[in-house]
Amino acid sequence: MGALQSLSDEPEYRELAEKTGFSFEQIGILHKRFKQLSHNEDMLRRADLNTIPDLACNPIRTQIIEAFFDKRNFHQNGDGTVEEISFEEFLVVMSHFRPPALNMTEEQREKVRREKLRFLFNMHDTDNDGTITLEEYRHVVEELLSRSGALGKETAKGIADAAMLEVASISMGHMEPDEFYEGITFEHFLKILKDIEIETKMNIRFLNMDTTTLCNRDSSSIR
Repeated sequence: MGALQSLSDEPEYRELAEKTGFSFEQIGILHKRFKQLSHNEDMLRRADLNTIPDLACNPIRTQIIEAFFDKRNFHQNGDGTVEEISFEEFLVVMSHFRPPALNMTEEQREKVRREKLRFLFNMHDTDNDGTITLEEYRHVVEELLSRSGALGKETAKGIADAAMLEVASISMGHMEPDEFYEGITFEHFLKILKDIEIETKMNIRFLNMDTTTLCNRDSSSIR
């Protein structure tokens, strides 16, 4: 309790709690993991995340790592990437994986949903041109369905393939003969994923912790 009290007395921790929604206890746990990954340095680099065993076989390993160094994900109006990140930037990216609070209003929940989908969209819009390809969309759907636990890998892949073809037919069906298909925009992405409960499916386990259980540790976390 004394350690947590001392954290709450630190202005920077209070600011981080308000900015990310994590409680002081959760920030303390994540700070400890940050220091482990960065070898007790103040900055974290791609090479540090590349050593995580749980990421080795992840099909979107590169996108996950790059998301931590993408300026678009730091709640700023920036673009491009950085070579290293501070604990605050690490925490802001991790906050995208927090499940929504139970006492949120519909307006707040919709805001969280939009932020999560923007984060997911950014992960696959690697060239930052405002669109993702049909194949990238198929991959997003497959990952979300696989994480539900109710479907096997092959079933999820089959549904994702069908979803990709459906989006292709809808998108291209409304195009003029001389138009060139440029990909799925974020607004289109919002519409075609409107029936998927993204709020509870975006969690992270590769840091030797689970954000769904991490966020259940403290019911008094700042929302």
